[in-house]
Amino acid sequence: MRPALTGTLALLMSGAALAGPPYLTDDPEPTDTGHWEIYAPLVEGSGKGANYDGSVGAELNYGAAPNLQLTVGLPVAYAHDRSGFHWARGDLEVSAKYRFFHDEAAGLQVAIFPGITLPTASNGAGNSRVTALLPVWLQKDSGPWSLFGGGGYAINPGPGNRDYWTGGVALTRQMSKRLSLGVEADRQGPDSVGGRSSTSLGIGGILQLHAPFRLLGSGGPTFVDGDGKPGFHAFMALGLDF
Repeated sequence: MRPALTGTLALLMSGAALAGPPYLTDDPEPTDTGHWEIYAPLVEGSGKGANYDGSVGAELNYGAAPNLQLTVGLPVAYAHDRSGFHWARGDLEVSAKYRFFHDEAAGLQVAIFPGITLPTASNGAGNSRVTALLPVWLQKDSGPWSLFGGGGYAINPGPGNRDYWTGGVALTRQMSKRLSLGVEADRQGPDSVGGRSSTSLGIGGILQLHAPFRLLGSGGPTFVDGDGKPGFHAFMALGLDF
């Protein structure tokens, strides 16, 4: 499965500090102290045409202390190519978000969100080494609008791999008490020797269902430098807050 799931590594790498669902770009706002945010089932994927890969699983967020969120990702990797559909256990993802600046009156907040992936995958569906992402995220709120973004450095060891920078920016608007919509742009450097950088654009939304549930989704094209045909990325999850 290793050739079929080559692209999954980049997806799971970003999962080490998983983006603020449903966006690739993250935000600095942690889960409230003593509360849980659970996204399950969570489905994400990327690719081009009939060749795509991604993961299915769950993300668990817990507000462990004021301004501190602990996150665990439990993915099952999948891939589809000319040989068919493949499944495997994914790498375990662990991260911690710490908001070290919050000026509520000015609508400003900043956080770090370091995370690692542990090599628990089967059948070559992940990395054989511990990987890490070291990002900083910022946010500015103004009425119904929120502008957030940032990025960081990814440590990506292993044969044929290389470290890289990644980051993005997103703009969202609270359309009503139940609906939020947004757009984003994300940029990632090459994660392999001889690889190329990519840019992903997307739209997303969060629909509040009957409490405590909400539905989240996003998607859009991904452009690899030097490749005239774009691929795609997509995300869908059911959120539970309590």
